[in-house]
Amino acid sequence: MNRAELVSRRLQNQKLLAPDCRKPVDVVRWFGAVQSQDFEAAKWALALRMPSATNARIEEDFNRGKILRTHVMRPTWHFVARDDIRWLLELTAPRVNLRCGPNYRKLELDDAVFKRSHKVLEQALKDGPHVPRSDLRRKLNESGVAANDTVRLAHILLRAELDRVICSGPRAGKQFTYALFDERVPASKTMDRDEALAKLTRLYFRSHGPATLQDFVWWSGLSVADAKRGLELTRRSLEKATIGEKVYWCLRSSKAKVSSSSTAHLLPVYDEYFVAYKDRENVFGPQDGKPSLTTWDTLGPAVIINGIAAGTWKKTKSSSFVKLTITRDERSVLASRNSRTACAVVSSTASSFSQ
Repeated sequence: MNRAELVSRRLQNQKLLAPDCRKPVDVVRWFGAVQSQDFEAAKWALALRMPSATNARIEEDFNRGKILRTHVMRPTWHFVARDDIRWLLELTAPRVNLRCGPNYRKLELDDAVFKRSHKVLEQALKDGPHVPRSDLRRKLNESGVAANDTVRLAHILLRAELDRVICSGPRAGKQFTYALFDERVPASKTMDRDEALAKLTRLYFRSHGPATLQDFVWWSGLSVADAKRGLELTRRSLEKATIGEKVYWCLRSSKAKVSSSSTAHLLPVYDEYFVAYKDRENVFGPQDGKPSLTTWDTLGPAVIINGIAAGTWKKTKSSSFVKLTITRDERSVLASRNSRTACAVVSSTASSFSQ
């Protein structure tokens, strides 16, 4: 496998070359989890993977609870399908808690505090099924659990998400709310640990492959030992390829064809095409001996041409129109060669998704 083949297969598996997901929740199920700390950007990411999408349609899936937004990996917010959230949290929550341990201790949050805060949250959400963060803060303070500090409150709510006490509720206008986990998420069959490891491994390499073991460790937040176990359990369904000394894995499928025509996409900040890999050199550079573009710390919003980062874009909204401004990165060979292609696809993308 060469780099062009790798990029082409990623574009295909990421549903960017031929978007075919009918519903927003289908995109989330395909990936297993979609990073979503920037809610508006995450909705754009889902829309890119559908042949037709509207803001209202994605909001509807979210408000109805088909898509939930919670801390499930690394830790950061992810979109997760309602029918996947129980087994995912069972598998990943211990690692997230381990990584949050130093912050818990710094903020004086221990098991006794979490036991009290969980009870307060449960009671608050029984009184009103969908409650905004500001109301939960007030309830916690009234009960004697200090929650005025924004970071402390965030960790109290994060732990309640990991312990399956709360999860996202429907939006109230532009405001996010929380709901009781068990009222939002139907009971489901329990998976044993190996079954869950195998499922997460298959989901990652079918939607993100070709990717390395280290990429999977980064994305999932699992230990190296668990990631290797996942590979072992799914080895028969995966195929192996190499570029130089790097080993890549992908779900067995027909190989993607390297297209001779140019394609361009507007990726939002934190799109899975960038953020789901520890090693991003294949899509950022280096190119023709020029410096790597991996210094784009925010990982977007980026214009990619034929799967390679070529510049950035910015959206400006008014009451009557949406303006998109593209900035080429002069270090990118593709940016200077294919700027017209990018502009054409920009117009198409903008008109297909109304925010």
